This record gives sequence, C-alpha cells and structure tokens, in this order.
Amino acid sequence: MITSRLPQVSGKNRRPEIMVILGSSLTVIAIISIVTFLLIREHASAQEAATRSATTIAQLIDADVLRTVELYDLSLQGLIAAAQRDDLKQVSAQIRHLVLFDRSTTARFKGDILLLDKHGEVLADSSLIEPKPGNFADRDYFLAHVSNRDTGMFISRPFKPRCDCEDSNEWRISLSRRIASPTGEFLGVAVASMRLTYFDQLFNTLNIGNDSTLNIINDEGILLAQKPYLEHDSIGKSFANRPNIMRILREGSGSFNSVSSIDGQQRLYTFSRVGNLPLTVIVALSGTDVFGAWRRTALVISGAAGVLCIGLLWLSWLLCRELRLRHNAEQELSLLAATDALTGVANRRILDLTLRHEWFRAQRSGLPLSVLMIDADHFKAFNDRHGHQRGDEALRTIAKVISANVRRPADLVARYGGEEFSVILAETDSAGAQKIAEQIRSAVEQLPRVEGDDSPMTVSIGISTWTTKTDATLEQLLFAADKALYQAKERGRNRVVAAL
Repeated sequence: MITSRLPQVSGKNRRPEIMVILGSSLTVIAIISIVTFLLIREHASAQEAATRSATTIAQLIDADVLRTVELYDLSLQGLIAAAQRDDLKQVSAQIRHLVLFDRSTTARFKGDILLLDKHGEVLADSSLIEPKPGNFADRDYFLAHVSNRDTGMFISRPFKPRCDCEDSNEWRISLSRRIASPTGEFLGVAVASMRLTYFDQLFNTLNIGNDSTLNIINDEGILLAQKPYLEHDSIGKSFANRPNIMRILREGSGSFNSVSSIDGQQRLYTFSRVGNLPLTVIVALSGTDVFGAWRRTALVISGAAGVLCIGLLWLSWLLCRELRLRHNAEQELSLLAATDALTGVANRRILDLTLRHEWFRAQRSGLPLSVLMIDADHFKAFNDRHGHQRGDEALRTIAKVISANVRRPADLVARYGGEEFSVILAETDSAGAQKIAEQIRSAVEQLPRVEGDDSPMTVSIGISTWTTKTDATLEQLLFAADKALYQAKERGRNRVVAAL
C-alpha cells in the first residue's frame, strides 16, 4: 500500500551498525586472545624458570649428599678391609682401634661406627677402644644384610640412639655394608651412623624463599630431612600414602604442580633421585613465590585489557547509537520528502517515480497497468461554505478512504495536486481497476455528511489502462486517465469513467 512505496529501514541501512558491532566484537576477541596467549606463555616461562632453579638446587644437594655418602662408604670399606686382616689380632687394642677406624675421621656429622659380628654383637666401636657390650641384631640394616648377600650399602630408617648420652634425642640414619668370607658366608656388618643435622646444615646454605621447602625421603616415603618443618615430629614419619609422594616415588625424577596435603598450599614440586642411593630430594617451591610476579603482571595486564575492551565496546555502542539516530533522521527526512504533508499519502514526486518504474516493469512483463485519476466534486464550493480547515479535513478523509480500498503492497496512492488524487494499480486490467474505483466512489459517498450541509461528499474517477494491445506512451496513458476524469465530471460527477 502507501507505506510500501515510501522509504523503509532496510538491512542495507543497518549494515554499518552490524559492521561496527562485528568489528568491535572481533577486536575485543582478538585482544582477549592475545592477552590470554601472552599470559599463558609467561606463566609457562615462570614455571620453567622456577623448575630450572629448583633443579639446580636439587643437583647441588645430590652432589653434596653423594660426596658425603661416599666418604662414609670409604670408611666402611676401610673398616671391613682392616677387620679381615689376621695380623691385627696380634697388636695392642690401641693400635687395632687406630687401624680399624683410620678412615672414619674424614666423615662429616658421623655418629658411632660399629663392627658387628654375625650375631649382632659389637666387636669394635669408633668412640671406645674397648667397646661396650651391645646387640643390634634387631636393626633393619642388620636384618637386611643377613637375608640378602647382594644388598650393597644399605641406608636405614631414621632412628634415635640407644643411650643416655646428650644426643640421644638426635635423629640419625645408618649406612652399612655386609662382611662376608671369601666363600660368601655372612660374618657380620660394618655400620656407621650419620646425624641428620647434616641435612639441616646443608639446607641452611640454600635460599629457596619464604614458603618453599626442601625435603629428603627414602624409598619407603619416610621423611629424613625438611626445611622448614611443616609438621611437628615429622622426621621418621612415613608419607608414602600421600598422593604427591606416591607420584614422586613412582616417577623418580621430574616436576609437577600440586597442592600440598600438609598445608594446602599450591606448590611446584621438582624432585630427583640421589644417584643410585635409595634417597630422593624434593624441592617444593611455593606457588606464591613462583607465580607471584606473574600474578601481579597478569592482574595489571588483564585490568588494562578489560578497560580497553569495555571502552571499545562503549565507543562502539555510542557509534551505533549515532548511526541509528542518523538513519532515523534520514528516514524521517525521506518520509517527509516522499509524503504529502496534508493527507499523509505519497506526494507528486513519488508518484512520478513510481509511475515511471511501474511503466517500465509493465513493458518488460507485458502485464497490464492501470491509473486512476480521482477528483473531489465541488470542492471549491465546499471550501467556501465550511472554510479551509474543514476542507483540509475533507481531503484527509478522502485520502484515508482511497488508501483503505487500495490494499496491495505494489499499488500506490498519491496526491496529484489540489483536490486531485492518483492511484497506480500494477498488474491490474480495466475491469479490476473499475471495481476498485467503484469501491472508492461508493465509500466516499457513504461518508458522514458535514454538519449543516445536506450535500454528500463525492468523487469523480477517470481510469486508463495500458495493455500490450495498445501503443500508448506513458504520457498518453496519463492524458487518457485525465480525459476520462473530465468526462466523469461532464456526465454529472460522482461516477467512474474508463477511457476507451
């Protein structure tokens, strides 16, 4: 109908807004993706740097422990070699003691070094020329050598010495070797105890941060040393059932992130086995120390990126709003430019454009095209009797009646000028045009009469139709409709006349 011919808000008009929204969304996604990628990469770099640092610390501990254990092993091997010499039985106790324990003086943090017979009885003691009677057959190291000739050097579980001495509450471990005859018969055990304060002193030389820990465990998951202590009396305690320790014992060496089962902190665990010894060094760096700087950087960068994205989206929203306002203004201007201000139907400019468009379309399709010319009867006299305001109201009423009877979107109702209207009926033959024209005429005639006026409001309508059988031009088509209108007025008005 009329509105179908007037400018509408189309997808093309909204395309700039869509492009702005799409562009800003893609930009925000790109910013977030880039920032996320950089933060993930920096997180990985921070973890890699911390892992390298922890690995270096673990290697330093490994090297020192291996050297210390090697010294103890040399002492044990020297003790075994000396004990198997027959000539020592002939010398004095002082000389025999000196020969047996000559190499033990080089071992650090050493406790007692004992020579035990095959029953676990003490044959020699590094601290006494004449050893005190004692039996250690129940110790784990003695039982290990009795049952297995290929044990090699054995490292015991942590223990406290059986004495009333000053260091009786000090934790120790024993390093022992089997004494065997040339035929492999078990003859006894050489054992040296090492105070675990050795590990405390070693750990004190290393700086690993405030909340990080250094740990040494044996193959049974028993804790030998820790700095700082996370639990009271944790030395000698087995942690083999803890998930982190189970993974460490299973893998032997490596690195992973996990939560400590003791204090609940996030930690980066880096661990390695000490040579061929049944010991594992664990460097547990605090997540706060490892990722603290990264988190501060991530907070700043994320905040800046968030502000940037919000600002970009806000500016995009403002731009879309301005574009929408501009489109609305353009639509209003286009509507005003295309609409007759008095009646609200299309104006003469739109009429001319639409008529030319439909004319060429009819030429291409070969379908008929009809034009109605409508004139309000005796309008000048009506205007003189009731005034211009009532006259304007009458024109608006007639325009509404015409529009109500022209229902197809392809048709157009326009004000031709003064009290004249024109209707373009696309793909409509003469019979169809006459039917619509008669409906319009009848509807206008049935309008309520103006107060104080006995004469009804009527219109005269002229019709012209183009078909493929006629050779008329567009100008001739309009002239024929205008001529038919003139004939309708001559025949008494309030009637429809179709051009022949």
